[in-house]
Amino acid sequence: MIDLYYAPTPNGHKISLFLEESGLPYRLYRIDMSAGEQFRPEFLAISPNNKIPAIVDHQPVDGGAPISVFESGAILQYLAEKTGKFLSPELRERTLTLEWLTWQVAGFGPMLGQNHHFNHFAPQPVPYAIERFLQETRRLYAVLNRQLEKNAYIAGENYSIADIATYPWVVAHERQRIDLAEYPAVRNWCERVKSRPATQKAYALAQA
Repeated sequence: MIDLYYAPTPNGHKISLFLEESGLPYRLYRIDMSAGEQFRPEFLAISPNNKIPAIVDHQPVDGGAPISVFESGAILQYLAEKTGKFLSPELRERTLTLEWLTWQVAGFGPMLGQNHHFNHFAPQPVPYAIERFLQETRRLYAVLNRQLEKNAYIAGENYSIADIATYPWVVAHERQRIDLAEYPAVRNWCERVKSRPATQKAYALAQA
């Protein structure tokens, strides 16, 4: 059994997407960040960076005590290795998948997050920051579009944790002032992922 500590954010959706795709049994624990629940000692014990998502695996593959994992990229790799799903054992495909997973967690997510912040949450408009992060967002979408022009999915012909990590950020493209018509390969990929039954189940959690 996996305990998922969750909020309906792009990073939270990554893990519910994987769990729904893989069929691993899990329990959902919602963290109300507006109420400061991410700072409670019991949550910090499993997520010392006081952010969601985090998991506790009560049946790790080594048969030992429960193990906790924080940071979305680390969780996705952990779960992929546990299940043998969405991360190829073949050297080249695995390496490509991990490259694009790292691209998402190190660049695509953080830059789009800054775009969100300065466009929607900053107390005062900061024109330089708005423009800087919009331009970087556009650059990153162009990088992703070029990759998807060559492949059905980000790391090749197989759906992987690179897609699972990236999709929840692309869903929010309108809030990033991005028109997917300018990135047709990304738009087509986004529709393919959206149509997956597990995607629909994972996003239904946000409404429950």
